[in-house]
Amino acid sequence: MERLQKVIAAAGIASRRKSEDLIKQGKVKVNGNVVTELGVKVSPNDKVEVNEIPIQREEPVYFLLYKPRGVISSVTDDKGRKVVTDFFSNFKERIYPVGRLDYDTSGLLLMTNDGDFANLLMHPRSEIEKVYVAKVKGIPLRENIKKLERGVMLKDGKTAPAKVKVLSVDKQKHTSIIEIIIHEGRNRQVRRMFEAIGHEVLKLKRERYGKLTLHGLNAGEARELTPHEVKQLRVLAMDSKQKNS
Repeated sequence: MERLQKVIAAAGIASRRKSEDLIKQGKVKVNGNVVTELGVKVSPNDKVEVNEIPIQREEPVYFLLYKPRGVISSVTDDKGRKVVTDFFSNFKERIYPVGRLDYDTSGLLLMTNDGDFANLLMHPRSEIEKVYVAKVKGIPLRENIKKLERGVMLKDGKTAPAKVKVLSVDKQKHTSIIEIIIHEGRNRQVRRMFEAIGHEVLKLKRERYGKLTLHGLNAGEARELTPHEVKQLRVLAMDSKQKNS
């Protein structure tokens, strides 16, 4: 059983808040009866109509996409650039990304049509580990690596402690490959963290999200998550939320 406004929103009719307004205005019927109460729950067998038109319910879907560089983490783009939903043009479901990866960042991105699932994973208290590998200009000093590990001050506040490991150094090209593990999801966070210690990010890839990896995928390819993987993410997010509440 799900709340009526959630079912309407999931069908793509309107936002959750707008769906509540439609219910209050008496524009929604369940099994032929007008409903104006927001607490009503419906089952998959109930017939729901909005403005006399039956809604088509979507089954929840969950995908892991290997996002290439040069792609927008959005459903549409007013500049006509390639967006992540372009990789799912054969699917009838109305899916969208969970969070985002920058235009210039590649790697693991989750896609779904389950708003509750997406909101749970993106909640500030859901401390799901995200593993990035960055190629940066220069060779960071150990003291600067420790700053990242303790948290650095950005315009929008100090970052949470990170796990950082220098994977390799190219002294000739004066570049470094560094793995950094964070659980926050601020805008361009990893790039800004390295900029805060004086190192520009030349290339960035998200390689892991929770226990999910890009294993077996090439850039631009996607696969459906297994029910076990979806459950695992829910449990991980719920556990961290409860721990931090």
